[in-house]
Amino acid sequence: MSVRILKGRMVAVVLLGVAAMLGSCMKGFLDMVPDNVPTLDHAFANRLEAEKYLFTCYSFLPQEGHPDKNPAFSGGDEAWTYWPMQEDYFFLDPYNIARGNQQKASPYMNYWDGYDGKSLWQGIRICNIFLENVGKVYDLQPYERDRWIAEAKFLKAYMHWYLFRMYGPIPIMDKNLPIDAPPAAMKVYRQPVDSVVNYIVQTLDDAAAGEALPMKITSVTTELGRVTKAAALAVKARVLVTAASPLFNGNNDFANFKNNNGQLLFNAQADDQKWVRAREACKAAIDMAAAAGLKLYYFNSAVVEVNNFTRTELNIRNAVGEKWNSELIWGNTSGGAPTYWLQTYACPQLDPNNFNIALKAKLAPPMKIAELFYTKNGVPITEDKTWDHANRFKLRTATTLDSGIQEGYKSVGLHFDREPRFYADIAFDGSKWYMRNGEFKVQSKSEQWAGKKQSRIYSITGYYTKKIVNWNLVFDKTSLTVESYPWPVIRLTDLYLLYAEALNETGDAANALRYLNMVRERAGLKSVESAWSTYSTNPAKYTSKAGLREIVHQERTIEMAFEGSRFWDLRRWKTAPQELSKAIYGWDIIQTTYEDYNRRVLLYSPQFIAPRDYFWPIAEGNLQINPNLVQNPGW
Repeated sequence: MSVRILKGRMVAVVLLGVAAMLGSCMKGFLDMVPDNVPTLDHAFANRLEAEKYLFTCYSFLPQEGHPDKNPAFSGGDEAWTYWPMQEDYFFLDPYNIARGNQQKASPYMNYWDGYDGKSLWQGIRICNIFLENVGKVYDLQPYERDRWIAEAKFLKAYMHWYLFRMYGPIPIMDKNLPIDAPPAAMKVYRQPVDSVVNYIVQTLDDAAAGEALPMKITSVTTELGRVTKAAALAVKARVLVTAASPLFNGNNDFANFKNNNGQLLFNAQADDQKWVRAREACKAAIDMAAAAGLKLYYFNSAVVEVNNFTRTELNIRNAVGEKWNSELIWGNTSGGAPTYWLQTYACPQLDPNNFNIALKAKLAPPMKIAELFYTKNGVPITEDKTWDHANRFKLRTATTLDSGIQEGYKSVGLHFDREPRFYADIAFDGSKWYMRNGEFKVQSKSEQWAGKKQSRIYSITGYYTKKIVNWNLVFDKTSLTVESYPWPVIRLTDLYLLYAEALNETGDAANALRYLNMVRERAGLKSVESAWSTYSTNPAKYTSKAGLREIVHQERTIEMAFEGSRFWDLRRWKTAPQELSKAIYGWDIIQTTYEDYNRRVLLYSPQFIAPRDYFWPIAEGNLQINPNLVQNPGW
């Protein structure tokens, strides 16, 4: 496969090999009047044709495992890259968002009107057509019809949810307008936040009701990636945790945001019952996942014999990268090879004898992300009374006791005595990179095999996103084999952390700690209580709601790093203005010596402008077509 990607290239999405994009059907904003009525009789003439239509509904899901099609990868601060880029990309949109270049005339990553060949409103429209017509299929068994209806409802709810997270209050399109609808009916209003949330949740409840959706996928050769009852309930839990969070729950920044008919779109009064509702939804989803046999992933040492350090690392990495592993609740398979490009964008040159141009190494974590991970004692580097924070940029030499660093190699104190997730998630000059076919040494000073040699194929910060590279990736000078795994839209650990957050907000600290500690145990850390009591300069931090909230937020940021979570979490927590305005630093990667390379370099000073940047702008053309639409504040 060619690795040179031209600007603007559009990649067709096919789900399960059978759903084709309806590119010729793309219309303007919220064109809900079916223009393909003459073909509907054929589309629902029999089971085979109707199934194709169902898979077309799936095909409108964004490719969340693609680095240029999910804003949460390259549109925030978890991964930075060199600029400008002349090649090695599909779209520049997310990188422009990260650099503060979003615009309202022609918004970047505009899934409202169409991005990557997809308008989510068009996807919703297709789902509605399916639901209106699937009853006509004469040779469809009732149990199968019920399942397909539930899947289409889920997909319609998920697309509303995706738009809601991007744009805030949105119109609700539960049904398509009739073909003879007057033009005035097209001029829809945005609906209040609570109405949108209630609609999404009710639609997910409808999808999950009864026995229509399977508990788990049993036909692994033909149905993996399709929706289950656990997936529906898990997405519902995420929606309700988001709705209970400060961005949507009592947000005074949007207190005066209203439609042109005077209808308020945000409730400025915080409602604690929203956290109760979120807590109950999380528990129901966890119970359903357990009933379906899902459990936290642990690496099976019978596959390959490894030491304890590597086993813990593979517990962490393979919980994301192992295909259809035990904690995956719902995996996105859009695109056929959903994480191929993600892995090649992330992986550096690991072998001094085998340079492969397909390995880009361009998804580079900034230094501030490296500093977020705990020390080996399981507390923040700013709190650990045994860890030398003041001298974290001074060079040290690794010994046999430093499992994550090459023996005899010099690196800064920041890279020593860190928690297992630091070494599992991030690589750096002097680190080790374990793969199924052996252990590689990362050496990335200028002119070393992983270092900068040209205007591309290097890490701008000196860090690499190891976590998202499947350990089965194999390469030599002329070939590359990538095991593409389904992108984990939601996995069990994510759900545990959402539940812990809701538990703390509703006053149940004991159970919040219980779920936090299950996540920490798999990551090789002691309990929150033990770690803070023993090592923190603030030993009682976990005993207050505010203190435990801070711990939950950092635990989630670490555990879900590089999985598209931080981008949205910072917004819903309303900490984005502080976090996304922090400077982007990296190492002096053009240097050749230990001393010169390990100098901190300012790469960029981003600015998150609140409240404007919490939501995408609606393209100005849509506001002219529909005067009942109001623009998001700040745009």
